[in-house]
Amino acid sequence: MRLTIRSLLLRGWMLLHLGLFCGAFGLRAQTVALDGTYTGTLQAGDAQLHLVLHLSRNAHGDLHASLDSLDQAVFAIEASSLSLTASGLRFEIASVGAQFQGKVSADHKTIDGSWSQGSASLPLSFHREPPAHRPNDAVFPVEGLWQGALETRGLRLRYQLHVSHDSEGELIGALDSLDQSVSGLPAINVTQKDSAFHFEIPAMGGTYDGALNAEKNAMAGSWSQSGQTASVEFKRSDQPLELRRPQNPTKPYPYREEDVTFSNASAKVTLSGTLTLPKGAGPFPAAVLVAGSGPHDRDESLENHKPFLVLSDFLTRQGIAVLRYDKRGIGKSTGSADSATTLDLASDTAAAVDFLKSRKDIDSAHVGLIGHSEGAMIAPYLAAHSKDVAWVVLLAAPVTKGQDTLLNQSELIARASGLTEPEILASLDFDRNAYNLVREEKNPAALTEKLKSFVKSSGLDGVMPPTVLEPQLRMLTSPWFRFFLDYDPLPSLQNTKCPVLALYGQKDLQVPAKTNLPLLQKALSDADNTQADIRQLADLNHLFQHAYSGSPAEYGAIEETLSPQALQIISDWLQPRIVNKSENTPIN
Repeated sequence: MRLTIRSLLLRGWMLLHLGLFCGAFGLRAQTVALDGTYTGTLQAGDAQLHLVLHLSRNAHGDLHASLDSLDQAVFAIEASSLSLTASGLRFEIASVGAQFQGKVSADHKTIDGSWSQGSASLPLSFHREPPAHRPNDAVFPVEGLWQGALETRGLRLRYQLHVSHDSEGELIGALDSLDQSVSGLPAINVTQKDSAFHFEIPAMGGTYDGALNAEKNAMAGSWSQSGQTASVEFKRSDQPLELRRPQNPTKPYPYREEDVTFSNASAKVTLSGTLTLPKGAGPFPAAVLVAGSGPHDRDESLENHKPFLVLSDFLTRQGIAVLRYDKRGIGKSTGSADSATTLDLASDTAAAVDFLKSRKDIDSAHVGLIGHSEGAMIAPYLAAHSKDVAWVVLLAAPVTKGQDTLLNQSELIARASGLTEPEILASLDFDRNAYNLVREEKNPAALTEKLKSFVKSSGLDGVMPPTVLEPQLRMLTSPWFRFFLDYDPLPSLQNTKCPVLALYGQKDLQVPAKTNLPLLQKALSDADNTQADIRQLADLNHLFQHAYSGSPAEYGAIEETLSPQALQIISDWLQPRIVNKSENTPIN
């Protein structure tokens, strides 16, 4: 679910879409020589933006890109897609509506190309920087870029620390919490005396005390926050620490994988995806995976997790074919992501079902839907309006109207973030007034200006730089948001007759079980649906990860992508409902 989060801005940081950040796509290990840090200067009118491009690999050899905009104090902006071909390097940053395409030199020292954003296309060249070291103009040995991680309460938070000096020769610093999508948190009381190093981050209520080693390339110390202390070691490096995603499958897979395209003819949209098929001739029962709201690729990539990749791998090993696809306007799919409403996206899912039913290796009588969040609203809508859906699995299904869903999750996340009661009430009042503006002003351009004025009059313009505000305005003025705000999922649920498995996480703050589960039970009872299985799973959040608090700020810091318990429940529930499946046995 998406959300405008004024309450979190009061803490000085913001998640643009709750649980809906795009992670980076990957390339294989042949791109090793391109890894490194590149700098470039973008001349935008009279303004110069100094950019730093980080290209790095994970343990599987996948290439990822992130960008720092030094003049805007924004760091570690993840690329939403990345491709490397003989013609050059191309990446997109969906959060700011930008893309870069450039030619890589033979020695991999330069990438010459253009930066496109909105209607503008500007020349931009990146030049490789040497590995991280103490800056030449450093006054203190501790100056430079450092990487470290805090491991506590089942979370692993990767930190990137920037240390330099100001014009008065005093130490200054800033901290990025990479797995919480928070960057540029100002440090105060930054001091170094001999080997002892100290800084404080007021926005987090945290303090660090460490000691530099003799080589000045590492420091061991402790991070104190909220009365608790944990060890954190920083190492001098310009490359963020490796992500840990142990559930991501690695090739070769024990099943077939096929890149596919299919059309939504009425919308003139072509969707691209991946179909995984068990070994054998079939025909196989099949599942279509339906992603939550936001610019999702086929893996539903968010916070550097790929839940649909993990889910499709698990189910295909159990003998079920799985289709997952890039949402329209994302990845290799055509169409406009900004102009599509929930029902438009439902028509894309219907096209996916039609595509599967047309294939000889798919059992057309046993094609179902697995929807997450907004996808769990689309699934019952299609089930209520079509006989082609054999069953549905609903993961964190919203049952209240859009505005109620948004306000409910705003309140819960604000409380989990420690905001005071007056701050929470002010946040909810802000959201309601913004939603009323959306309803009242039908002209998108006029609405944008009214929202900007509203933000300014509320005193939030100081903590909402353009890189944060502009994506929020695009979302609030989009056809998707106008539709979602008043959409009621109940009628579709009250007409869903096919078998239903609905799972909720007990610690889900975006679609809380306490509110939605009883409403879903009643809706399916009203439908006389005797084949409904509704469960709440302990300690799981909105992404069905085992969580400490359930806050979206934890998503990226949790190594688990999908609870094994949830995966097994889905598989066990499906097995008796796919009776005509192939004779092929599950594979592990």
